[in-house]
Amino acid sequence: MTITIERPDAIGSARAQTTTPEPKPATGSFQTVQPHLEVTAPLGQRYDEILTPEALAFLAKLHDRFAHTRHELLAVRLQTRVDAANGRDPKFLPETEWIRNDRTWRVAGAGPGLEDRRVEITGPTDRKMAINALNSGAKVWLADHEDATSPTWANVVEGQLSLFDFLRGELEYTSPEGKEYRVTATETPTIVFRPRGWHLVEKHLKFHDRAGRAMHASGSLVDFGLYFFHNAKALIEAGRGPYFYLPKLESHREAKLWNDIFTFAEEEIGIPHGTIRATVLIETIQAAFQMDEILYELRDHCAGLNAGRWDYIFSIVKTFRSRGRRWVMPDRKSITMTVPFMRAYTELLVSTCHQRGAHAIGGMSAFIPNRRDPEVTERALAAVSADKRREAGDGFDGTWVAHPDLIPTARAEFDAVLGDRPNQVDRLREDVRVTAAQLLDIPSIGGEVTEAGVYDNVSICIRYIESWLRGTGAAAIDNLMEDAATAEISRSQVWQWLHDNTVTAEGTRIDQTSIVRIMAAAVADLPRFEGDRFDDAISVFRSVALEPEFPTFLTVGAYARFL
Repeated sequence: MTITIERPDAIGSARAQTTTPEPKPATGSFQTVQPHLEVTAPLGQRYDEILTPEALAFLAKLHDRFAHTRHELLAVRLQTRVDAANGRDPKFLPETEWIRNDRTWRVAGAGPGLEDRRVEITGPTDRKMAINALNSGAKVWLADHEDATSPTWANVVEGQLSLFDFLRGELEYTSPEGKEYRVTATETPTIVFRPRGWHLVEKHLKFHDRAGRAMHASGSLVDFGLYFFHNAKALIEAGRGPYFYLPKLESHREAKLWNDIFTFAEEEIGIPHGTIRATVLIETIQAAFQMDEILYELRDHCAGLNAGRWDYIFSIVKTFRSRGRRWVMPDRKSITMTVPFMRAYTELLVSTCHQRGAHAIGGMSAFIPNRRDPEVTERALAAVSADKRREAGDGFDGTWVAHPDLIPTARAEFDAVLGDRPNQVDRLREDVRVTAAQLLDIPSIGGEVTEAGVYDNVSICIRYIESWLRGTGAAAIDNLMEDAATAEISRSQVWQWLHDNTVTAEGTRIDQTSIVRIMAAAVADLPRFEGDRFDDAISVFRSVALEPEFPTFLTVGAYARFL
């Protein structure tokens, strides 16, 4: 089914069409068309409640005004990657030193319902997972359309339906086995919605610009636009607001683009400037050097920053992957939050946030309690407790967990530090002094690359990709909740070890022969079943981990080929 939507002067006057608008005469010898969006995928049950003419017209306006800047900033990313490969390290920007040195400015801070964020649960927006998150007892639910969601057409639209229904008191789910799920909590978490990153497209929607050129829509603008358009006013009426997590930013210019989008969106539907609140994930090494600047550009809409630890590690491997042995990291399990470069990153984040009145939100605990194995659960909860105790002691205002059973453990550690206070933004951490060298101090990690570490990376990545291809973006693997970020670490480490000719602790050189041998062992151990996607997953893994070219994100090519 194909639907095209004219771009109207007012959203309410949008009307559906079955043909592309005729070119409109323009001054001079050129002709233009009205920018519009085209739906190129089948419409499932109730999809028309989300993909309304008015909502698609709003998306068309967002693309008309901001898609060009998005493309420009993606080109800047490419140049930054080339510069890094050629030996240019990230640095604190001299041209924005005045922002860092000016101690007077502050961000907007927490909106209604965001004052206390001591425990946040993350997860996708399918109906079952949404209900579980809303009943979890967490203070915040990160409703995720990014790393924890496989962006199938059904997940993209039906996830929006889950949020739409909840805000209207209509969210429920009955499993194929007949189990009924309802939102029963008397106090539900504040929703903070995470759209896809700037690098991702929505191939089931095409944007036709004024010159008549057709291109895939931006996943970021689609996710943000649909959630905001349908729910902003309902959220405000419920005493909260339209809140967002912004992923994968690499510069303050990308933050400014989001701020411009927020300002436009608020004006477009008639809500006060600054109603939107955003929390930015600092999950790239480039963004770590621009925390102040990112806060400054978003200051009218900013609530805080988050330490996106897994993507941050992936970003470092990706950025310096071809720079020689100094940048080669050991087994993934050796890269803990207490190694010096990760300590520098988190200490700088807390200090930067609190100096500006922003919340600092800690990283993910991905452990999954195993109810059939009390010993595994005991070890997992002890690790979560130690991790959250460190974060609360360092000054973080809240933290992430991936499973409801971890909430009491995480909350206990933050309760012990916060007491009745909603946060500790007043703890300025003026003792923190972090240098560029400390942020880039990779050699101090120590550790080894082992055959077991290589095997784990290969196995985890293939199993995760298989799950993702079947539409599940948050996968329970070996008592951990794996998402796209952890899969990215796994495959990028394999690529780096392979191309650096790394030798394992056992004396095996990592080359194509040894990787193929390890892959064969990992594949032999896979739990095959009818309808599995392991053959496709192996193909994706080969293309993102074993080829000479390094794809910037494994999900980009996999999405284009398979979803």
